[in-house]
Amino acid sequence: MCVWVHLVGMNSTDASRSRRRLVVLISAAVVALLLVGVGVYGLVSGPRTTSDPPPARPSPTAPSTAEQGPRELAPIPETDDPEEFARLVAEALFGWDTTTGLMPLDYTSVLLAVADPSGVEQAGLASDIAGYLPNRDTWVELRKYSTTQRLEITGVFVPDAWAEAESQAQPGQLAPGTTAYTVEGVRHRQGIWNDEATSSAHEVAFTIFLTCPPDGDPCYLLRLSVLDQPLR
Repeated sequence: MCVWVHLVGMNSTDASRSRRRLVVLISAAVVALLLVGVGVYGLVSGPRTTSDPPPARPSPTAPSTAEQGPRELAPIPETDDPEEFARLVAEALFGWDTTTGLMPLDYTSVLLAVADPSGVEQAGLASDIAGYLPNRDTWVELRKYSTTQRLEITGVFVPDAWAEAESQAQPGQLAPGTTAYTVEGVRHRQGIWNDEATSSAHEVAFTIFLTCPPDGDPCYLLRLSVLDQPLR
C-alpha cells in the first residue's frame, strides 16, 4: 500500500473561546479582528505533524528527471482581481513536482515573490507556507517515488466570518482592498509504487488573506490560514 505524507499545521489559541476574537496579522502591524463564533484564530502556523515516509524501497524503474538539473518555476501572474489571485495562489501552493530537481524552498520563493511588498508579513507568510509543503527530508523520500501534486479547486468564496471581522476592525487597521477567500478543493497526488502508477485524493480547505489595492496595482499575498482550518 502506498503511504502518502499529509502535512497539517496546528494553530495556537491565545484567548478563551468566550472572547470570540480573531487575530489576523496583516498590513504594517498586528491587526486584531473580532470574529464571533470561532474564538481566536491564529494565523501563525504551529507545530506540524507528518506521517512517516513510505518504508518500502523505491522502485528501481521509477522515472526521475532530477539528474537533469532543476527546472525554473513560472511566476504567479499579476492581476488586480482578488478571486483570480486567490485561485492562482492556491494552485501555486499545492502544485509541485519532486522529479524536477527543485526543493520546497523553490516553491516557497514563488509565493513570497507576490507577498506584502512592505516585507512586514514575509516571515509569517513563510511560516504559513511551510505548513503546506513537505519538509526537505520528506521531499527527498517522495522524490524516490516520482511524487507530484496538484489542486483541483471546487469552490472559492469570501467567508461570512470575514465580513464580521471587517465590521469590527478599527479605522486604519485594514489596508484598502484587503479581503479573505476560503478555497475548497481536492488535493491530488500521483507517483510510482512498485513499478506501478498510483494516486491519492484528499479534500482540503484553507483561507487566503490578500490585498488588491484600489488604485489598480497588482494584488499581493498577506497570510494563509492553517490547512483545513479555514474561515467560514
